[in-house]
Amino acid sequence: MVNTEKSLELRHFRCVLAVAHSLHFARAAVELGISPPALTKQVQETESLLGTRLFQRSKRAVALTAAGELFVLEAARALAQLAQAQEVARRAGRGELGRLEIGYVASAAYAGVLQGQFARFRASHPGIHISAREYPMETLPDLLDQGRVDLAFVRPPLHYPEGIASVVMLRDRFVLAVHAGSPLARLEAVHASALAQQAFIVPEQEWGTVEVSRRGGFAAQVVSRPGGLVAVLTEVSLGVGCAIVPHSVMASVQLPGVLFRELAGPPIRSEIAAAFRRHEQAPAARAFIAQLRAAALPAD
Repeated sequence: MVNTEKSLELRHFRCVLAVAHSLHFARAAVELGISPPALTKQVQETESLLGTRLFQRSKRAVALTAAGELFVLEAARALAQLAQAQEVARRAGRGELGRLEIGYVASAAYAGVLQGQFARFRASHPGIHISAREYPMETLPDLLDQGRVDLAFVRPPLHYPEGIASVVMLRDRFVLAVHAGSPLARLEAVHASALAQQAFIVPEQEWGTVEVSRRGGFAAQVVSRPGGLVAVLTEVSLGVGCAIVPHSVMASVQLPGVLFRELAGPPIRSEIAAAFRRHEQAPAARAFIAQLRAAALPAD
């Protein structure tokens, strides 16, 4: 009759497998580092819990019963699965396994920052699955703070919740995007004051437009805020207006009818940063943050 008051433990599995391997109680006891009587007691307890004999014993030999042969197969699988579970947990705790959700703005991809950091992390942490998705920039700090993304590639300046920190990954500058038919396209460099009467198409990061307006001493005439840089440049190509965009976009997005011109005077800085939670606990995210910190640019 099956003993329902107790259940099998790992020691039962290990003892039965040791005896099944050598078919000799004394040798199995030496392998396990216990006495033969203690091993015999463990095997008998296992058989009592299962309600069936696992071994046929005689003075000369030990053999597995039919039930014993099937039990040994399953017990070996169970211990192998346990070992795998332990190793998975250890690796996850070291940041070698897991999942990461990354949010980014498109210009981080245009500049190659996103791809470069991904490639490096995947090479050193192949067991971590990374998902990446573009988001409107103003939503990323809160998504990060709420735990809906683990890391975010953004374009400062940007307001962060108290628990969010960031490091600068790239320093860029703003340039002017104009329609090819605009008189401004004939200039090599355009002074801010020359833009006073222009219609502006403003991207997600409006800092460049704000600073050009300040330098030129005018309030920008904003006619459109389409969001992403491709949408902004599309409107420029249609002659809707001009736009102040990151220099890195020039090498990645080329649309018919759009030309890029430098802004005269001191460069207006444009940065790409990686943002993350200050007190991150997830090992996989901590590993990526360590990489980002190591690759970050020093403060000016």
